[in-house]
Amino acid sequence: MKAIDTPIHLSQLQRRGFIPEPIPPEVSLVDEIQRLKREKNAVILAHYYQEEAIQELSDYLGDSLYLAQAAEKVEAEMIVFAGVHFMAETAKIVNPSKKVLLPDLKAGCSLADSCPPQDFKKFLSQYPEAVVVTYINCSAEIKALSDIVCTSSNAVRVIESIPKETPIVFAPDKNLGRYLIKETGRDMILWDGACLVHEAFSFNRIIALVKEYPTAEFIAHPESESQVLDIAHYIGSTSGLLQHVQKSPATIFIVATEAGILHEMKKRCPEKTFIPAPVEDETCACSECAFMKLNTLEKLYNCLRYELPEIELDSQLMAAAKAPIDRMLALG
Repeated sequence: MKAIDTPIHLSQLQRRGFIPEPIPPEVSLVDEIQRLKREKNAVILAHYYQEEAIQELSDYLGDSLYLAQAAEKVEAEMIVFAGVHFMAETAKIVNPSKKVLLPDLKAGCSLADSCPPQDFKKFLSQYPEAVVVTYINCSAEIKALSDIVCTSSNAVRVIESIPKETPIVFAPDKNLGRYLIKETGRDMILWDGACLVHEAFSFNRIIALVKEYPTAEFIAHPESESQVLDIAHYIGSTSGLLQHVQKSPATIFIVATEAGILHEMKKRCPEKTFIPAPVEDETCACSECAFMKLNTLEKLYNCLRYELPEIELDSQLMAAAKAPIDRMLALG
């Protein structure tokens, strides 16, 4: 079972000589996107890692779990997913009757790319008795090879739902896997995959920053490397980090996850200070996902305008991938 390539994409039209009409400088992209949403009965789902302007335009803003839950319940005719490819695939899988669009098809995921389906299938053949748990940051083909999907928000709950005597294969994120082993006490078999964004953090520079701000709380996403998590005051999913900064009495936070979340943190806690955790590359101020940032207001506008590119998947693949997602959603 393979994903069907999108039948036509804006770039393909451009190669055939089609050039979208230029957007006049006096036209407000924000106003036009709002108009097109109403005209086409569309909703925008956006991840916290999108650029600020897109977050502000979204009808549903959240992490992977929330967006999967929201996508399943969408009644509008069209879903525009301002995120990355696996997220848009998930939306199509849980709500197959809707047209699902992604502003830029190249908005992939380094973690999903680290787990090629054919290689993973061979890997699983070594562990026929294992329950296969996959992090939602993977392709539809990987989900179809799984028994249950999880997100960082519900991963502990998913692992603890599996009988203790049952072996578990966890993929694709080894860092999240190691964290879950520590949290649940389960000895899992891990696939060797990782997120480039969360592996970019510099342990030594974080230590220096913590010393510079001794009253700050250092909080981290569990996709980060073990040594980074070992010094964190709090570890949580994207939504977990957001909830924590609202509840914590601390007023300064050093945040080790994709820097896009700082926008929502500042909105909800304007009186607090948020500092992105530093990365190894000293020319960069924070860790950003280049794939997430491929989506822009202009691409979002053209996506709605031309209803391209569209996510289309083989029906058998969708059915196979939906079962483990449904098992996750049933857990809450």
